[in-house]
Amino acid sequence: MVTNFLWVAAGGAIGSMLRYGASVLFKDKLYPLATFSVNLTGCFIIGIVFALSLRQNGLAEHWKLFLATGICGGFTTFSAFSLENMGMLQSGRYGAALVYTGLSLVLGIAATFLGYTLVMKN
Repeated sequence: MVTNFLWVAAGGAIGSMLRYGASVLFKDKLYPLATFSVNLTGCFIIGIVFALSLRQNGLAEHWKLFLATGICGGFTTFSAFSLENMGMLQSGRYGAALVYTGLSLVLGIAATFLGYTLVMKN
């Protein structure tokens, strides 16, 4: 169990550094471009990792933890969100995917605004 946490931690450190690198790379560009690029790249990578894990000789558990949970998780949690939605859509749970996406978007922005407002009022 401890070893699994170390795989996630190692991948997370790499993913976080890559995320920071993307923000530095796009520093002089439009701000959302960095986030947009990171989200799409993370989704692409987690799709590859997920597909490889389903193959006959699949990925070992520690590689899934390192690549998907660690690197993709440190790079962007949007990739996990996207994978969860894909799973719901593949299983025919269209309503659940729509509700999950809508609530995540609306409540996420509302929570950010609330946190910001609470701090700025004090």
